[in-house]
Amino acid sequence: GEPARRQAVTNPQRTVYSVKRFMGRRFAETTDADKMVPYEVSKGENGYTQIRIDGQDYTPQEVSAKALRKLKEAAESYLGHKVNKAVITVPAYFNDAQRQATKDAGQIAGLEVARIINEPTAAALAYGLDKKSDERIVVFDLGGGTFDVSVLEVADTDSDDGQSRVFQVVSTSGDTQLGGDDFDEALINYVADQFKADNGVDLRKDTMALQRLQEACEKAKKELSSVPSTDLNLPFITADANGPKHLQVTITKAKFEELIDDLVTRCRKPVEQALSDACLSPSDIDEVVLVGGSTRVPKVREMVQSIFGKAPDQAVNPDEAVQIHLDVKSKKTIGIHWGTFILTDEPITEPRN
Repeated sequence: GEPARRQAVTNPQRTVYSVKRFMGRRFAETTDADKMVPYEVSKGENGYTQIRIDGQDYTPQEVSAKALRKLKEAAESYLGHKVNKAVITVPAYFNDAQRQATKDAGQIAGLEVARIINEPTAAALAYGLDKKSDERIVVFDLGGGTFDVSVLEVADTDSDDGQSRVFQVVSTSGDTQLGGDDFDEALINYVADQFKADNGVDLRKDTMALQRLQEACEKAKKELSSVPSTDLNLPFITADANGPKHLQVTITKAKFEELIDDLVTRCRKPVEQALSDACLSPSDIDEVVLVGGSTRVPKVREMVQSIFGKAPDQAVNPDEAVQIHLDVKSKKTIGIHWGTFILTDEPITEPRN
């Protein structure tokens, strides 16, 4: 949250972010890019990643549970009663170990995890696609640390209980090591290399300087979505025998897009793979939905439009698209079985075969 972000610069080694990248992964599976965080990431006794804070080791599940527990408390305060169950969304490309780790985090937080569901399917519902029928939809989900793309089909079906709407995930693909963090890192490395060439100091080896640089580069990335250039100005970023050093550099949108070109290109292959697995061409897709804050980057949107030949849907805040708000008074319920969502106007009281 914002309080944690505000103190991160002065307390980098005790501020944990992007923990999702470490969920359910062995230390040997992580990359150098994953480990470019100010807090200490190491190998646990079981071979999985662990995070050390103040000399104490935590699993990614335990760290994630702290956030979930905070959300649980906030929900209870708002609703005025205890919350015991939750549905938690994960990237569609998460493997079994990553899904189990997410479920474990919920249980540690004191929640009974009713279901782990794919974020793209949740996004399709959040976008109000339950109002449409007989469509093929691509959900393009590029977040901070992960990327996945799913092809969904929406159709009406008749059953003994009346007409239902079915969301079927036809195919999915992605890259669990690609996201906005990588865009930040590309900019961080460019600025750090420039500073090192000019001053002989590598800011990436100073945790406090790296945290300030990371925060400034993330801010610059966001600004470059709407302006042609922006300035990074970090006084007293570091010091050497000659005195304090200041960082001041102008980043243009064109330069940023050049730095992330390979990363954006990497998004194409999973999209093409998902379409191929679904035996569809881009022209067969009726709607493209963007999810995740990183889809705000203009170059990403341009790439998506170039593939499908149509502007993607931008009706909902991409940061909030995987959260579903259900009005409990509407009696509208969602039944889930084997990756298929059924939206009906009647409560589902018994599991369906």
